[in-house]
Amino acid sequence: AEHHTARCSSPDFPEPPIRRLSTQQAQAPSPSAHRQAAAAMADRYSFSLTTFSPSGKLVQIEYALNAVNQGITALGIKATNGIVLATEKKSSSPLADQSSVDKISNITPNIGTVYSGMGPDYRVLVDRARKVSHTGYKRIYNEYPPTRILVQDVARVMQEATQSAGVRPYGVSMLVAGWDDGIEPEDDVEALVEGEGEKKPSKKTGGIHKGGPMLYQVDPTGSYFPWKATAIGKSATKAKTFLEKRYSEELELEDAIHIALLTLKDNIEGEMNGDSIEIGIVGPPADHLLGVEGVEGATGPRFRKLTPQEIEDYLTSL
Repeated sequence: AEHHTARCSSPDFPEPPIRRLSTQQAQAPSPSAHRQAAAAMADRYSFSLTTFSPSGKLVQIEYALNAVNQGITALGIKATNGIVLATEKKSSSPLADQSSVDKISNITPNIGTVYSGMGPDYRVLVDRARKVSHTGYKRIYNEYPPTRILVQDVARVMQEATQSAGVRPYGVSMLVAGWDDGIEPEDDVEALVEGEGEKKPSKKTGGIHKGGPMLYQVDPTGSYFPWKATAIGKSATKAKTFLEKRYSEELELEDAIHIALLTLKDNIEGEMNGDSIEIGIVGPPADHLLGVEGVEGATGPRFRKLTPQEIEDYLTSL
């Protein structure tokens, strides 16, 4: 030990110089410390749903929208005489029974919906919409709710999940398609016609729409808005670009079905057939499903899903 100590302190083996840091260098954090601090700050805002980040965002909602953007592509097209909802039916395993996979659901006889995102969240919202339609609205007013009223209720439920503690946003976006009967213009309301001395019916509806096909989108934020044609899911941007080139105000339902299939064909991988594609339409009332005849004002359901054979026939005609 004495030999080792003497050797280290001898002139032949000088001690290494001690590097002294300046005060500024000693206090400056390393880049890794900066990254750790930024990550801790981001985690703080991403963990809390009800806390806005410094950039003015609710990070959990951003994550919910990401879940939608990673979902299977779905689209809706409004025609003059109906609406088309279309999506790809993709199961998690080739051993799964394809007939049990449903992405398009009916809410009322005239309203249907499709989704992109988390299936369990979608199922909860569909059950809620059915409950409101059948036991809430219809029991009071003796009719099913208009599409807009139903969409407002679903959007309210989704919005409440963005500002409540202990819950998370719904990771799903929905396209809701329906047919509203509307209200006929009131012929007995008179108004002066500018520049004329006589009175003519104003044809006002009291601010209520005149009915017809309606297409809405509902997002995890609780926002909802009407569309002529739109798409959601991982290929939404590409599908919307395709729809913009093909859409026309004068589209008939048959043409809209063909455009929907062409859009899916341009955006999905794999073979398209009646088992891999799901289509729902809102069209003319199916009075033959009523089971009764001669009842005044009775009409059959307008919403139905196409059978695999019907889809195969449309694919053959493309």
